[in-house]
Amino acid sequence: MPDVLTAADARHWALLTRAALAARRTEIDALNVFPVPDGDTGTNLYLTLDAAIDEVVAAHEAAGVLGHATLVEECRSLKRAILLSARGNSGVIVSQLVGGLCDAVVDAEVEEADAVLVAEALARGAASARASVAHPQEGTILTVADAAAAAAVEAAEAGSTLADVVEAAVDAAQEALAHTPDQLEVLARAGVVDAGGAGCVLLLEALLSIVTDKWSVSDSDLLGGGPGLLRRGEWRPERPHADSTASLPGHDALDREQRIGDGPAYEVMYLLLDSTPERVDTLRTALDALGDSLLVVGGPDLWNVHVHVDDPGAAVEAGIAAGRPERIRITHFDSQVARREPVASIGVVACSAGPGIAALLEEAGAVVVPSGPGQRASAGQLLEAVRRTRAAAVVLLPGDRDTLLAAGIAAEAATADGVDTHVVPARTTVQAIAALAVLDPSKPLHANVVAMTSAAVSTRHGAVSVASKEALTWAGVCRPGDVLGIVDGDVAFLASDLADAASDVLARLLSPGGELVTLVEGADADGLAARVAEALERDRPDLEVVVVDGGQPVYPLLIGVE
Repeated sequence: MPDVLTAADARHWALLTRAALAARRTEIDALNVFPVPDGDTGTNLYLTLDAAIDEVVAAHEAAGVLGHATLVEECRSLKRAILLSARGNSGVIVSQLVGGLCDAVVDAEVEEADAVLVAEALARGAASARASVAHPQEGTILTVADAAAAAAVEAAEAGSTLADVVEAAVDAAQEALAHTPDQLEVLARAGVVDAGGAGCVLLLEALLSIVTDKWSVSDSDLLGGGPGLLRRGEWRPERPHADSTASLPGHDALDREQRIGDGPAYEVMYLLLDSTPERVDTLRTALDALGDSLLVVGGPDLWNVHVHVDDPGAAVEAGIAAGRPERIRITHFDSQVARREPVASIGVVACSAGPGIAALLEEAGAVVVPSGPGQRASAGQLLEAVRRTRAAAVVLLPGDRDTLLAAGIAAEAATADGVDTHVVPARTTVQAIAALAVLDPSKPLHANVVAMTSAAVSTRHGAVSVASKEALTWAGVCRPGDVLGIVDGDVAFLASDLADAASDVLARLLSPGGELVTLVEGADADGLAARVAEALERDRPDLEVVVVDGGQPVYPLLIGVE
């Protein structure tokens, strides 16, 4: 195995780190008591890297080098992307940690990084992260990164292999993390290690898994920009250190009623453009006088600004005086903490076209939003429902094609608010029911999203309806009163009897095979679902049939086959 880090390795490392942060995000959130106990460090680290990877993928796709970029190109793109996407105190510091690492590779102008260069990169990243903090504090991610870098440099100077260099960094980082409560009293009181330091350990563990070839992922998994790693079964690197944060000391000891106390009330973040180093220095001085947790990083054409203050308006005005602030984000800590007291590890928001469907979804634990023909749920309604779940991670089930766009917008807005939200493309009620049936709250969010998406898209769907006006369909011109046989969202045929049409739709859906049939009866269907179920039990005793009194308008019967 070549003793170097390649461009493909760098891509795989980023994906594996994202998967690790996704799986351990809530655990790291629970450790978060410094600098403020707002419970979002894991979420911010995950969202920072997730958005950065998406930005790199988009940029490289536009340039025609996606999956084929050089190591220098990957590092140059990632440095800018992670600066743009950095969220929260921890996200900004990690952006500098990764940015410094990238600088070492870019300056070396190499296509492969050997053990010496990787050690130098870790040292440069640690130094960049420390330099970004106005008032560095020991017992934080800075301490963990410094320890890892020092161990890596020492191993490289001794002539160690790349794997040994990174393993030395991991071991030192884990030891430093375990000692963070000895250096920071607030951690000792809460009985936890530093949250940012825990994220740093995961980052290094993922790197070790790549250089020791303990995890393999193809370039095709990067191309989609999605959770390709999770489709391989498990996210954890195959080595003993991989489970180090599974039992981080006291990670559940944090009193969830803890509040911010005497610290500043607001977090202010923005990107700063059209400035100069001199004006940025003036801004840094002004913000340092206004609050704490100050970070002003970047340059020469773009800076990321982060500060905790009591007067957010003054912090923004200082940015206006220094240049052009963009993506201004102001968070009130007490309100944020109140929102983050989760009642469930994973929440579900599902759309319903009828009262019976709503009752079924609510019984399964979903927050239900009414949505049907003529009253489709808006992005605002879906966003409010996400907040009502009071969960740190949420799955959205739109339930019809027309609501998919609104669900995507709501998920993006909720994620920006710190709630990791994903849309499962359930385009019909029966697909939403199938997806919800496989939800397992004990598993990580991304594993559930993959499983629920698979359940939804593998559910063949159909329906019967009655035409209310003359229209041109795939089956020809329909007139008022015609029965429409709908298969996979399209009108497949016209009929005169609902029961006959339902039988024909079922025959088409079952032609490739099937084991479970779900029948959702609409309003005023006069027992149509029961008659269809009785016929199935007589003619197809091998099938399991589930009947739901949905009460939805327009569609007397919705049909799903799994």
